[in-house]
Amino acid sequence: MRLSILDDYQGVALEMADWSPLKGRIEIAVERAPFAGENEAARALAESEIVCAMRERTPFPRSLFERLPQLKLLVTTGMRNAAIDLDAAREKGVVVCGTGGGGLDTAELAWGLILGAARRIAEDHRAMREGLWQTRIGRRIEGKTLGILGLGRLGSTVARVGLAFNMKVIAWSQNLTAERAAAVGVEKVDKEALFRRSDILSVHLVLGPRSKGLVGRAEIALMKKDAILVNTSRGPIVDVAAVIEALEEGRLGYASFDVYDREPLPPDHPLRRAKNVLLTPHIGYVTEENYRASYPQIVEDVLAFLDGKPIRVLT
Repeated sequence: MRLSILDDYQGVALEMADWSPLKGRIEIAVERAPFAGENEAARALAESEIVCAMRERTPFPRSLFERLPQLKLLVTTGMRNAAIDLDAAREKGVVVCGTGGGGLDTAELAWGLILGAARRIAEDHRAMREGLWQTRIGRRIEGKTLGILGLGRLGSTVARVGLAFNMKVIAWSQNLTAERAAAVGVEKVDKEALFRRSDILSVHLVLGPRSKGLVGRAEIALMKKDAILVNTSRGPIVDVAAVIEALEEGRLGYASFDVYDREPLPPDHPLRRAKNVLLTPHIGYVTEENYRASYPQIVEDVLAFLDGKPIRVLT
């Protein structure tokens, strides 16, 4: 059988797990570059019975499943993948499995982006390279208001760090209760208050019909002119065009992004040229520790499937 490992951008997949238990049973092919589109994906995976996907880097809509009649098992890192049409997979007889035990890597990066924005670290680094010295001033975060949009596992971690910095932390999401907020030590507010009051707003929602486009022009218009917006969750939650407009017009102070509507972000995307932005290439989960936890579980999933007893099946 043929197994395709997708989107191994750094070329490390085969080093992050012991693949030897599959020797003699599986032929492994590694795809390092992202597919240009569905046609390229369909051609590359036409002979693969098993595909291993890294998060949501490659979409698997119904149309792609229909073009992959050989596919029997799709393994994704994580136990949730919005880019996979699970109904289509089930109808086509494709088992979809995941991996568990993700860490708090994304919450750590969120704080890197927050501090990078507040202290303009990237700009000062570039200035130092150019031989300059103290060309701008930063902002203190102590005493500021940190807004958390989505107080789940990652959002709660970001909130607790904010409290450690003596920030005032507020939160909102559709299902957030006052009891849940109090348990984390933060104040539950309504949506409008979250955007109006936050000096720094960090997004930590799962992408879905209710969250797509949730941070739009109306919400950005409520924010302070010097506010910082940080998104390490999913690109479509935030209207990037509205953010760029607000930055250019001085209606928003700074924005830090690790996630985008299109990934990889096209070289000519206007966000790459926007002022007052800090951009990272969706690396929230890209740590050695996370990879060394995920890839061995992929091997486990494949072995279990070959033995007729699939594990960690997504439904």
